[in-house]
Amino acid sequence: MNIESIQSVYFVGAGGIGMSALIRYFLSKGKVVAGYDRTPSELTERLITEGAQIHYEENISLIPEICKEQATTLVVYTPAVPQEHAELAYFREKGFDIYKRSQVLGIITHNSKGLCVAGTHGKTTTSTMAAHLLHQSHVGCTAFLGGIAKNYGTNLLLSQDSPYTVIEADEFDRSFHWLSPWISVITATDPDHLDIYGTKEAYLESFRHYTTLIQPGGALILHKGLELQPDVQPGVTIYTYSRNEGDFHAENIRIGNGEIFIDFVAPDTRINDIRLGVPVSINIENGVAAMALAHLSGATDEEIKQAMASFRGVNRRFDFKLKTDKVVFLSDYAHHPAEIAQSLKSIRELYRDKKITAIFQPHLYTRTRDFYKDFADSLSLADEVILTEIYPAREQPIPGVSSELIYDHLHPETEKCICRKENILKLLSGKSIEVLIVLGAGDLDNYAPQITELLYV
Repeated sequence: MNIESIQSVYFVGAGGIGMSALIRYFLSKGKVVAGYDRTPSELTERLITEGAQIHYEENISLIPEICKEQATTLVVYTPAVPQEHAELAYFREKGFDIYKRSQVLGIITHNSKGLCVAGTHGKTTTSTMAAHLLHQSHVGCTAFLGGIAKNYGTNLLLSQDSPYTVIEADEFDRSFHWLSPWISVITATDPDHLDIYGTKEAYLESFRHYTTLIQPGGALILHKGLELQPDVQPGVTIYTYSRNEGDFHAENIRIGNGEIFIDFVAPDTRINDIRLGVPVSINIENGVAAMALAHLSGATDEEIKQAMASFRGVNRRFDFKLKTDKVVFLSDYAHHPAEIAQSLKSIRELYRDKKITAIFQPHLYTRTRDFYKDFADSLSLADEVILTEIYPAREQPIPGVSSELIYDHLHPETEKCICRKENILKLLSGKSIEVLIVLGAGDLDNYAPQITELLYV
């Protein structure tokens, strides 16, 4: 595929966060960009204002004529779209080149030095943090991110002269196997996506294969204690990291008065008194990984220190919507048991004497089926749990799988209820809320503005 000779790009499933970064990339290259998504969203409306032509009806006649020119059109799809989708079937029957998002990302970044962040959780915040550190430094970077960086209001950063591209390496559908990392962080390998992988062993094997793709001369920055056995090529250096130990780690951690300061320790340097721009304890570990990536890529100690303090976070990643003396409300994308546990532990560290209420919208029937006991254990770290119905995403319902599986296994001392998402505002209006967090990767976050308004009294 020669990207330069392409005149138009058509996206089947244009509204996904990963797809939107590619849409912005091709718009920046002056290509005609169009596509389909199932439902309008704030993101798709933004893309339309930026120049993309997006429609919401599965209808071949709505595909722009220029996108029906086989020789000059690239078709990109997301695996979340069913194979029998009418527009996808049309392009297939007409013999178009059809690529997964991850394949296109691999092609675009193949000739740059890929700084990739992989792992079950933490990869969006870590990769966005790393991109910010490099973008604010003399090194610079292009970045394809899995969330909207609050510093920039986008998930795409472009550099004309930096050799580096920061990439969130997604393990879903083995997407990250299309990448050619120069340096990669692996944050976690807790099993997930078992609808794709089937077993924990297959999941770990996928990460092992990913480590073989790191280029000689590059590096792997591996979280200490993972079950993963890396299998790197000769000439790839392996470093370890974690919050408290490893080649890269933090020391002299100070948490208080709504702020966190740390000292960053690397094999060949130490940066004292770094202030975290988003002061939650999980960002100590995310920050260590991001700073390791930036340090190995040539950012100076002072550049790293300044940029860590100015980092404002990522939409829906520990995203404070309201913070007053009376009430705190935040939204977090956490949708795996380990992520939820980390999120709630971080909140408890900040608000030790407050009642914590968590609203959780389970994401996928298969994930709920596979991990309902783990979800219950993690959610029980909150004082009160409100469960909504499962967000299906790409899946059909599975008999016997519902939020009640989690509800029935919550710890006895946990206050709990199940509520349909459209009744959440009514339920909250009758409660005295101190700290509220909305958890999950579904669409419950759409209610965040109304919840904020309700609580802001």
